[in-house]
Amino acid sequence: MQRVFVTDTKNRTLTPCRPKRARELLKQGKAAVFRRFPFTIILKHEVPDASPMPLRVKIDPGSKKTGLAIVNDISGEVVFAAEIEHRGQRVRDSLESRRAIRRSRRNRNTRYRKPRFMNRTRKKGWLPPSLESRIANVETWIRRLIKISPIQAISQELVRFDTQKMENPEISGVEYQQGTLAGYECREYLLEKWRRTCAYCGKKDVPLEIEHINPRSSGGSDRISNLTLSCRSCNEKKGNKPVEDFLKKKPEVLKKIKAQAKAPLKDAAAVNATRWALFGRLKSFGCPVEAGSGGLTKFNRIQRSLSKTHWADAACVGLSTPETLKTDGIGSLQIRAMGFGTRQICQTDKYGFPIRHRTGQKSFFGFQTGDMVKAFITKGKNAGIYSGRITVRASGIFHMPVEGRTRLELSHKYCKVIQKADGYRYAV
Repeated sequence: MQRVFVTDTKNRTLTPCRPKRARELLKQGKAAVFRRFPFTIILKHEVPDASPMPLRVKIDPGSKKTGLAIVNDISGEVVFAAEIEHRGQRVRDSLESRRAIRRSRRNRNTRYRKPRFMNRTRKKGWLPPSLESRIANVETWIRRLIKISPIQAISQELVRFDTQKMENPEISGVEYQQGTLAGYECREYLLEKWRRTCAYCGKKDVPLEIEHINPRSSGGSDRISNLTLSCRSCNEKKGNKPVEDFLKKKPEVLKKIKAQAKAPLKDAAAVNATRWALFGRLKSFGCPVEAGSGGLTKFNRIQRSLSKTHWADAACVGLSTPETLKTDGIGSLQIRAMGFGTRQICQTDKYGFPIRHRTGQKSFFGFQTGDMVKAFITKGKNAGIYSGRITVRASGIFHMPVEGRTRLELSHKYCKVIQKADGYRYAV
């Protein structure tokens, strides 16, 4: 069951409690709500000689989503689970839009100025903003979880695919290939590369088999670029035929397979480019950091009969995974990175031409766009109690999305902040 984080009056982390116990403390007035997401309570008294149960936070980094799980290594209980949706592609699109606007403005106003585009230096270890945002999201949430829970260790899936073991299976001994992990590294890579579909007929949600594009009987190798996935019927039909003969009547499929066989994985490249930077920043928290591979993660998940989710993968990262994971009643917190607004003053139409200019002020009447508020409207046709995130306006009339209508317009006088904007949006 999902636990509730607890701190005392001196901001010392305590062992997370069950929701029932948290409700009792809140009802008795012994605690107050400290944070809504993730739900945290703060005791109104000091707890002497508190020795909380040490926990481990586990991370399954991804290009679009990253899984987080807090696990008790002794009992095997999953205390907390979350999935972070990154905004890397949106960051890239925003930078492209800014670049186009600046170039257009300079071309209009200073077309004879000598171009300057190689006059900047980058610090060592620099990463593109789209990749840096992924690392910053994970780093931010690990820091937050350490502040509200007794985390003593960190586990990260450092390598998604062990490329050396795929290219040279005996690099770490025959025992690895013949042991219980045999085939997991290659298979996990192929599932990502071919999107868990049959390369020949496009079937999904069926058992898939590893298949040689050019058969071994015709000189085909075991290299990863010659492997694909197919359903059993397609695999049996193809047999040891050359792929050109098998797909003679499907030239489009043949062309697609040949292109996909050598195409790199964009998402895998993003993860590989950020893994070591993330690993270095996790070490700065002062906790021992454990690393594991994607093949080991999948092996652990299958052995424990867990469904394929980002947070379940996170709970199975590394050799420290308990033999039994208790996941009953666990619901993952869905976290979507939204950023803190934009500094772009010039607004454009759909063609990229400037049409209006925004004010540089972000806060109005003590509120900011993205704040979660509770509104008590006492009169009018919209009388009632509403809660949600607001979009602020200089006029003091804010907007709030409400189910069943486009938006609700309300005055700032009716609003009370529940949680300040922190750059993320939440759902359970």
